[in-house]
Amino acid sequence: MSDPGKELGKQGEALAAAFLERAGYRIVARNYRSRSGELDLVAEEKGVVAFIEVKTRREGAAVGPFEAVTAAKRRQMVKVAMEYLVRQGEGERPARFDVVAVTLIGNEPRIELMKNAFALDEG
Repeated sequence: MSDPGKELGKQGEALAAAFLERAGYRIVARNYRSRSGELDLVAEEKGVVAFIEVKTRREGAAVGPFEAVTAAKRRQMVKVAMEYLVRQGEGERPARFDVVAVTLIGNEPRIELMKNAFALDEG
């Protein structure tokens, strides 16, 4: 039996990746995992590595997608991002954290991008 929450998340990530590609991002990795956690998407845009959290909600959800990226989630993303950059030998490369909010209104998605959603030292 499938988990509706996971299915919603997968759908949101696919919509977000397509949206970002249309916006000029190049997706480098999806669901990048390390011991410290997971990054939904890793992409490049204009020479910058973007670590992207995708939050998908249905219209009317109690907590909005942007609000769902908690301080704990930000800390985890920073840790995994640092590991990613070191593993890739790109520790000095410019990087940022973006959040993509996917809100499903019926079956129609509304997609919003928040670039530089938080800073490395905010994690």
